[in-house]
Amino acid sequence: MPTPLLITTPSGLFCPAADAWIDPWRPVPRALITHAHSDHARVGSDAYLCAADGVGVLRERMGFDARISGLAYGATTTLNDVTVSFHPAGHLLGSAQIRLERGGEVWVVSGDYGTTPNPTCAAFTPVRAHTFVTESTFGLPIYRWRAPDAIFAELNAWWRANADAGRASVVFAYALGKAQRVLAGIDPSIGPVVVHGAVARLSAQYQAMGVALPVTTTIEDLDATTRKRALIVAPPSTADSPWLRRFGEPSTAFASGWMAVRGQRRRRNVDLGLTLSDHADWPGLLASIAATGAERVLVTHGQVPTLVRWLREHGRDAAPLLTEYGGDEDAEPVAVATSSVAEPQAAD
Repeated sequence: MPTPLLITTPSGLFCPAADAWIDPWRPVPRALITHAHSDHARVGSDAYLCAADGVGVLRERMGFDARISGLAYGATTTLNDVTVSFHPAGHLLGSAQIRLERGGEVWVVSGDYGTTPNPTCAAFTPVRAHTFVTESTFGLPIYRWRAPDAIFAELNAWWRANADAGRASVVFAYALGKAQRVLAGIDPSIGPVVVHGAVARLSAQYQAMGVALPVTTTIEDLDATTRKRALIVAPPSTADSPWLRRFGEPSTAFASGWMAVRGQRRRRNVDLGLTLSDHADWPGLLASIAATGAERVLVTHGQVPTLVRWLREHGRDAAPLLTEYGGDEDAEPVAVATSSVAEPQAAD
């Protein structure tokens, strides 16, 4: 039996014919990166190749000594006898699906992808493939996203009410991707906008790529009165930090797809749960998989058993693919396996 185009190894998903790994979880000689979240982009590899739009944020994460090259969406490069290209995934700036073609056989690795409108990155574009590797973070029928306009109308109304009551508003949002999406959707006429330093550094990379974000300020530039009208966008790790306590007793919100689950809102102990995700919901996953025309679907990181079962029940050749992905903001860690994708182990 010929070697599959992709196999799993102790270092991650490996394309033997190209001598390259996709989103490896150990340092390797050549890494092809779908996006810059830490579960997909890890330090230590000799060289990285990503979509051109994502070079800045990847360099911010990998360090400025890392060897990083970018390839424009849709452009191709050849690694040995494998043609490689990157295509928009709609997840965050520079996020990409990676297409591999050899001898007429096409595999597409989606990384993480989102199908709802997101002004901070290129929109998800379905890519035809024989084998499609899909995420399944929100791969349950209960996950169906509201329109972003409705979510941001709720956010802006909450901020305005807090400002009128003389209370600062804090939105907890992960520094890469979610924070920029929050910033792009707010109404900055309500009051001053303050971002944590981690958000500011990554937002600068977005702005360098032409993404429109509102002007922000620092707490030092605000007097006691204007601080009470501010919207603060900060990573969840800043909760109860000395930096955040300088805003008094703010009202808090958390932006995540998990806010669709009431128990998650209670666990976060926030005043407002914003169901805002950069991953595809259940209808988005099914529509995206169908649009690839893939003969085979490999499902990873998330609700793997449910999505595999649904696909099989609806006539698709589907199987689980266990990886180390799933540690980014909207994902939960999953088990690790090192079996070949030709014969994936069952996902429990």
